Amino acid sequence: MKNAYKRWASGLLAGIALLLALCAAVVYKVDPFCYYRMPTDWKPVFFDERSQAVAFIKHAPADTVLLGTSMGANYRAGMIGETLGGTAARVTLPDGYLSEFDAAMDTVFRYQTPKRVIFSLDANILHRDESGISNTMPLYLYNDMTLDDVKYLLNKDALYYSAFVLMSNRWGGVVSQEEAFTWDEGIWWNHMTALDNYQRPEVVETPLAADAWFPETDANLAVVERWVTEHPETEFHIFFPPYSILFWDKTARLGQTDATFAMLERACKRLLQHDNVQVYGFLMDAEIVEDLDNYCDYVHHSGEVCEWVLSDIAAGENCLTEENLHETLANWQDFVVNYNYDQFWDASYWYAWNWNAQQQTENEVTG
Repeated sequence: MKNAYKRWASGLLAGIALLLALCAAVVYKVDPFCYYRMPTDWKPVFFDERSQAVAFIKHAPADTVLLGTSMGANYRAGMIGETLGGTAARVTLPDGYLSEFDAAMDTVFRYQTPKRVIFSLDANILHRDESGISNTMPLYLYNDMTLDDVKYLLNKDALYYSAFVLMSNRWGGVVSQEEAFTWDEGIWWNHMTALDNYQRPEVVETPLAADAWFPETDANLAVVERWVTEHPETEFHIFFPPYSILFWDKTARLGQTDATFAMLERACKRLLQHDNVQVYGFLMDAEIVEDLDNYCDYVHHSGEVCEWVLSDIAAGENCLTEENLHETLANWQDFVVNYNYDQFWDASYWYAWNWNAQQQTENEVTG
């Protein structure tokens, strides 16, 4: 009886081991997250930025690495390379936290030494603490512990996506690596779309204190400053992406204007102390942010604006310096505090826009 039980248990364990080995073999061969390699027998399929960002880090040697949230998703690597020269890679983590960017950045420098890093530092991310993080970042793909690979090889999601990759190649419609995770195609970049997707908040009675976000800001800046100090051979171009003027309306109505400007000034002063850092204030570029036809909501801008931003970075324009920082922030704060936001909900605004659009169309038709 005991021998029969032992044979049954041994057979069960052998069967389980065989299934696990088969699972690991399939995941390793297909490598759906492109963790080990970019495939050569089929096209890679891109479906999860947090799981697959490591593919761009490990397998796309780049002179320039652009890192950011969804605000950076439409900066094509080809566009970056063409504007700044050399090769480029884009690594985006939608709605990312600084700890997630930290894991990605450490991995970048483990595998290569880029000439420059461009970091799209969202104002909304700069003061965010880690309490809301969802733990969807598979950190075992980003560390240097080989034993952690078992979490990938014996992963039911990785096994499912292995089948998904193969079937997607069979069905067709696989996007190129250049277009992976971009989302601007088919979007109507227009003031009506921007306003329609903006939920205007009620006005709060008590504004935030100017120093309300300093603890969170300091913690996040410490992460960025570690990158900068540990890699003095790399140029860091850090820019505040150009949220639309509606962002400043929201900021004012939530009583966050003073806190936002105090945070920006604090961040810039610390970052500008480093010789290998340049800071760009696109968040305060009126030519971009006032034109709601650049946007699809209150923050996300078009690929045309991406080209604009990269051109300015290449030319060294829109830089914030120790000399111009205080005046730039003061002038912009005066601008947004006194801005007529209500015009966007006034009938005369729509009449004027439609009239101008009609005239422009007629001019284009008549030549």
